[in-house]
Formats: sequence, C-alpha cells, structure tokens
Amino acid sequence: MAGLTPFLAPALGAALTDWLSQRAALQGAAANTVEAYRRDVARYLVFLARHRGGADGLASVAATTQADLRAWMADERSRGLSARSLARALSAVKGFTSWVADRTGADATTVLSARGPKFRRKLPRPLSEDGAASMLTAIGDDARDDWIAARDTAIATLLYGLGLRISEALSLSGADYPLPPTLRITGKGGKMRLVPVVPVAARAVADYVALCPHDLRPEAPLFRGVRGGPVNPRPVQAAMERARLRLGLPATATPHALRHSFATHLLSAGGDLRAIQELLGHASLSTTQAYTAVDATRLMEVYEKAHPRA
Repeated sequence: MAGLTPFLAPALGAALTDWLSQRAALQGAAANTVEAYRRDVARYLVFLARHRGGADGLASVAATTQADLRAWMADERSRGLSARSLARALSAVKGFTSWVADRTGADATTVLSARGPKFRRKLPRPLSEDGAASMLTAIGDDARDDWIAARDTAIATLLYGLGLRISEALSLSGADYPLPPTLRITGKGGKMRLVPVVPVAARAVADYVALCPHDLRPEAPLFRGVRGGPVNPRPVQAAMERARLRLGLPATATPHALRHSFATHLLSAGGDLRAIQELLGHASLSTTQAYTAVDATRLMEVYEKAHPRA
C-alpha cells in the first residue's frame, strides 16, 4: 500500500482508510482480510487515475464505466492475477464503491452490476472416515516423548472432533481446561461461536494434560512446545506429514483436512447444512455448501465402483 499511496488523491486515500476501518469495526474482518482489501482497492484506484490520465477525486469512483472496468480487469490478468483473485478484488471494489455511493449520492449501478471472471472453485479435500480415524491413532507414533504424542493427538482430535482451525485449537488456554460441554471459540474476524465438545476430544485433552511436564496456568497457552512456550502449527503439521506417509494417505492429509473431514462426515451422516455452518464459523452459507459438492462427488465415486452394470 505504501508504494501506491502517492498516486492516490488525498480524498481517495482518506476514504479508503475510513472504509477499511468501518469494515474492521462493524463486520469483524480479520487483519489479513483488511490488508487484502486495502491492496486490491488501492491498485484499482491507482489504475483508474492512470487510465484516465490524472488523479481522480471521490465523486469519480462511482462514475466508473464498463470500459474502465474491462480495462482494469484486463490489466490485472496481464500481470498474472488468477481468476479467483480477480473475483476477490472485484468484490472489494464493489464494497468500496457502494460505500462511496452512499456518501456521495452517486449512481454506482455499473460497478455493482459488473460480473467477475468465472473460475472453478476448489473443493475441500477431506480424509475418508477410516483415514481420519487412522490419523488420530498414528499422529503421535514417532514423537520424542509420550506427552508430545498426547499433545499432537489431542490437537488433531480437536480439529476432527470439533471442526476447529488449528489456530483456534492452539489459542486455547489453561483456563479452558477441563473442556466444558460447550466450548466458546473465537474464529476469523473475532467471530464467536459455541462448539459442543465430544467426549473423545475431552479425553484426549485430559490425557495430554496428565502427561504435560509444564505448568498449565489459566492465563498461559494450553498446548506447549518442547521448551514450555506456546506450540506453533509447524510441529503438528510435521507430525501429520510423517503419519500420512506411514499410512499411505495423500499429501492433502493436512491439519486443515481434518476440519474438512469433520464437516463432510457430518453432512454424510445427515447433518443440517445451517448447523454445520454455525459449527465451522462460516460467515456465508455458500462457503459451507462446498461440502455438498464433496459429498456428491464421493457418492458418484461409490456409484462408479459399486453399481452393477448390465
């Protein structure tokens, strides 16, 4: 952003900062998301100024034409931006333009009705039920100490049993132990959700706590590294990498795949999509709906392998 700031008219720079602050405050956007919005919209505004031959003020933002938008999107693609990333950038541009239009009374229909590039969404890559169960059993097999094996098993069980992100599991503190029947999780963008704690997860964490050599004070992290500090994701990722090689699982068998597996297996068992959305902490149902495509794909695979043919 710093390299783009000198090319923005002061009013545009101030408006962008105000819009981002509002998104962060009212919509709980995460810091990384806010920074991505800043970068995308700043590039767009700088392009418009150059495209039009000079710095533009706030009133011109909503007056963008279809030709302007096509030129901007072509420029973004020419520098190697993927269709997925361009669609994200257009979404940010629409949000900013709508905000400006509300304040200036301008008609932003051209921008707000613009269609982004089509792209094929990547489907989540869950493990099979047997693969997930095997991972929980094997993840600690080559740990240097029993307590580390118990720690990695407990973390993996939280990911699969509760659908947590690894960052959410590692953010638990000593005050969260013993795990209550319902755990309050702070997810992306500070969004709070309640997640039921399955007994197997509570037992796995209890096994870890019983073996952990470090003082698990209420204000300190629950999961610790070898030297007693907070554990970072890498040791857990490495433990899963070693386990998947032993088990013959695909390279997609990562910690996040356990969260995908949680959602996919719930859906396969008849879970309600809205309930799964709440458990995962997804802001949009469309994000959760990706798991319906995964379930349909797996169903077709079973059909292709097992259906009798004449």
